[in-house]
Amino acid sequence: MANHKSSVKRVRQTKARTLRNRYAAKTMRNALKKIRTSEDRDEVKELFPKVCSMLDKLAKKNVIHKNKAGNLKSKIAKRVNAMSV
Repeated sequence: MANHKSSVKRVRQTKARTLRNRYAAKTMRNALKKIRTSEDRDEVKELFPKVCSMLDKLAKKNVIHKNKAGNLKSKIAKRVNAMSV
């Protein structure tokens, strides 16, 4: 166990951040899965901006790397464009 007041606080903060980040990352993965598996063109077009926004926010908060966010957005954009043709 931590010996200093500051390290005890750090443990508390890390635990809270981990839970918050884990929730955000799981939500992101579920949204991506929904886009990848959906066959409904309208639903995918509606979800795309929301998921892109979510990815940008997570990258900004350092939950995921900015390049990973860009790669994921590129992949789902490719899927959305393929569906609309």
